[in-house]
Amino acid sequence: MAAHRRSRQRPVGGTTARAAVTVVLAGTATAVGFDGAAHAAPRPAPAGADVDRLYREAEVATEKYNGAKERADSARERLRDLQDETARAQARLNRAREALGAVAAAQYRAGGLDPALRLMLSDDPDAYLDGAALAERAGSRHHAELGRVRAQLREIEKLRGAARVEVKTLTTRRAELGRHKRTITEKLSAARQALSRMSPEERAGITGGTGRAARSAGGTARDTALSQAPNARAAQAVAYAHQKLGSPYVWGATGPDAFDCSGLVLAAYRSAGVSLPRTTYAQIDAGRRVSRSELLPGDLVFFYSGISHVGLYIGNGQMIHAPNPSAPVRVAPVDQMPFAGATRVV
Repeated sequence: MAAHRRSRQRPVGGTTARAAVTVVLAGTATAVGFDGAAHAAPRPAPAGADVDRLYREAEVATEKYNGAKERADSARERLRDLQDETARAQARLNRAREALGAVAAAQYRAGGLDPALRLMLSDDPDAYLDGAALAERAGSRHHAELGRVRAQLREIEKLRGAARVEVKTLTTRRAELGRHKRTITEKLSAARQALSRMSPEERAGITGGTGRAARSAGGTARDTALSQAPNARAAQAVAYAHQKLGSPYVWGATGPDAFDCSGLVLAAYRSAGVSLPRTTYAQIDAGRRVSRSELLPGDLVFFYSGISHVGLYIGNGQMIHAPNPSAPVRVAPVDQMPFAGATRVV
C-alpha cells in the first residue's frame, strides 16, 4: 500500500516561490530592456573623433604613397640611366662592327692564293714579305676587334637585363601608388562627409583658424625660437616654417605653397641647404635622436606608433606642423598627439 501511496505535492510558496518570480521578472526585464545595463546602446563617439581617425588613416596612406613615389622616381631614374648607357654601348658596338667588317673585307679580297705561291709569283719578294707581316698584324687586330665586339654584346645584354628588372620594379611601384592614392581619396572623402554632418562649433574645433589666425599665433614665438636654435640651419628651417603658417595642407605636396606634414619639414630644411628623406618613417632616422626633455627649435618631432606624423619644434612645448586637409599649417602643442620620438637633423 505504501508503494502505491501518492506523494503529497508541496505548495508553491515561501522562498521557492519568491526565487521563481525573481528569475522570471529578471528574464523579462532583460528581454524588454528594463534596467538594461547589459544591453544598453553604446554611447556614440564624439563627432570629431571619427574625423580625426579618418585623417590619421589618410595620413598613414599618404606617407606610404610618398615612399612609393620616391621609390618609383628612383626606379624611373635608374631605367633612364640604363637606357642611356645601352645606347652608348650600342654606338660603340656599331663602330666596332664597322671596323671588323673593313678588316674582313680586306682579308677576303687578299685571300685568293696560298701565301707561298704568292711569294713565288711576286715581282718584289721583299715587298711581299713586308705586306705579309702587315697582314699578320692586321689579323691580330681582327681578333682583338672580335673580342671587343663579343664583350660589347655581353655588356649590352647585361644592361638590357637590368633595364627589364627596372621596368618591372617601376610597374610594381606604379600599382602601389594607385592603391595608396585610392585609400587616401576614400578616407578624405569620408572625412569630408563626416564634417558636413557636424555643427559649425564642432567643425571649428577640428579646422581651427584661418591662415591669418595661424600666422598671428605663430608670430609671437618666432624670435624666441630663432634665438634658441642650435645652429644657423635649424634657425633657417624654423624661419621658413613660420613663413608658411596658414598654407593649405595638400597630401603629397612639398611646397612652396602647400604641404603635407613630412613635405613641410622637408621644405623647411631644404631652404637651409639640408636634404631630408621624403617620408616620416625615414625622416626619424635622418639625424641624432633626442629625448623630449632635450628638444630645441628645429628638431623634428614625430607622433603615433607608426611614425605617421611629423612637426618642426619651435620651443616652449610648441611645434609648427601641417595637420590635415581641413586645417592650415599652424602652431600647436607637442602634447596634442601621442609623442613617438624626436630627431635633431644638424
